[in-house]
Amino acid sequence: MAMMTFKIHRFNPDDERRGRYVQEYQVDVRKGMTILDCLNEIKWKQDGTLTFRRSCRSGICGSCAMWVNGMNRLACETQAATLGSNRIEIRPMPGYPVVKDLAVSLDPLVRGLMAVKPWLIANGPPPTDQERLQSPEEREKLLGLYECILCGACTSSCPSFWADGDYIGPHAFLKAYRFVADSRDDGAKAHLDACDDKHGLWRCHTIFNCVEACPKDLNPTKAISELKKELVRRKIG
Repeated sequence: MAMMTFKIHRFNPDDERRGRYVQEYQVDVRKGMTILDCLNEIKWKQDGTLTFRRSCRSGICGSCAMWVNGMNRLACETQAATLGSNRIEIRPMPGYPVVKDLAVSLDPLVRGLMAVKPWLIANGPPPTDQERLQSPEEREKLLGLYECILCGACTSSCPSFWADGDYIGPHAFLKAYRFVADSRDDGAKAHLDACDDKHGLWRCHTIFNCVEACPKDLNPTKAISELKKELVRRKIG
């Protein structure tokens, strides 16, 4: 067990006098405790007013994404002892409006996602006697594209999003390419047209922050590159 200091950035919109401030807590961290375990320890035993999101505790829902010691991480998957310091600083994810303490509004995330039409667009009616089938080779093209949990860590780490709050975002481009690459989808033009926007993928400067931030080891930058190539291919015929 080791005593660790948690420096947490806080904000309560109902407390105009205090504004944004930093509060420190001490936690006896046992082997295997995650950042989420430590935050729960603080909330349940020290300060019930501390606000943060969590749900599945298994790295599936993405609810507990937050900035921890310099980068966006899932609190439920990050063990405190692996950070190499007894002082841990926690902030809400950059770029998103803060609702309270570590909880942010994900409205920009949802807005970008819906812009690229993140659903299968099929011209014909579904078959009545079987599912829409793919070959193993067609299915393999979707690996690394469908596993996104929409935690928002990638878009929050993107300087293009920091500069342009309407930037569609790497999470949405990954989802768009997931359908452009899908052999069952007939809506590539609709997905691509949505990405070919003044707030779209041409604002990506290929600095790979989104790749580094993704807790699922996905590669939105590669998806953006593939979308750009597909758009150019279509424009030059």
